[in-house]
Amino acid sequence: MNSKNSSRGRQAGRNSNPQEKNQFKKDFRKPKTNKPVQKKTEDTGIRLNKFISNSGICSRREADTYIEHGSVSVNGKLVTEMGYKVQPIDEVRFDGTLISMEKKRYVLLNKPKNYITTMEDDRGRKTVMEIIASATKERIYPVGRLDRNTTGLLLFTNDGEMAKKLTHPKHNVRKLYHATLDKKLTLSDLEKLRGDVIIEGRKVFIDAVSYVEGEKKNEVGIEIHSGRNRIVRKIFEHFGYNVIKLDRVVFASLTKKNLPRGRWRELTQQEINNLQMM
Repeated sequence: MNSKNSSRGRQAGRNSNPQEKNQFKKDFRKPKTNKPVQKKTEDTGIRLNKFISNSGICSRREADTYIEHGSVSVNGKLVTEMGYKVQPIDEVRFDGTLISMEKKRYVLLNKPKNYITTMEDDRGRKTVMEIIASATKERIYPVGRLDRNTTGLLLFTNDGEMAKKLTHPKHNVRKLYHATLDKKLTLSDLEKLRGDVIIEGRKVFIDAVSYVEGEKKNEVGIEIHSGRNRIVRKIFEHFGYNVIKLDRVVFASLTKKNLPRGRWRELTQQEINNLQMM
């Protein structure tokens, strides 16, 4: 009898206060710690070709070629591996020159006459870089070229991929010029310009050509997407005309609106978005 009671008592003692039992477990439970989730090193970096492109040197595709041919080193070691990831503390050199990822900059200039489109000139001539010298601390480059006597829109950027897109013929980037000729353009020659035009053995694609409305017949608007050197002047010379003035009034989706000759401005975010969607 006592044995049974004793057994019941022990059983009751174990189960009579479940709250105390749970509290006991709770008090001696190991505290949880919120450990920060550490990403793998290879997931935290940026691909080497993108790093080079962001530095303004070239496009990603071109960067792959340079990497493959041994032009790039990271922390003093040559890297030829495609997909290699650069960490924030890494030192990247391109042909021995230290490079860094810069903020993308886009500057539009209404180029005046008598400036050449080059970074510097050993003959001491004025360059477009002198005009935009105060535009940004990043090193930016002209996209394409305008010859010394041609005025109008010229874009500068350190965005290598965009520069490649805007200069490659396959993207058919629009370029509209206002040409002033040394004499009136005859109607027959205007019609010839609307047909097949062969310059230096190669066909030139003229998207549109017409007289400038409200002006004399020597004022002509011509739209092309070719990037060949001095191509507009050569087109008119082919038909016996000399170009006295040449002004680029549209480049891609950009216009000269509110941009006086010799002045520059940064692109708006909407303009940048439009160029990136081309």
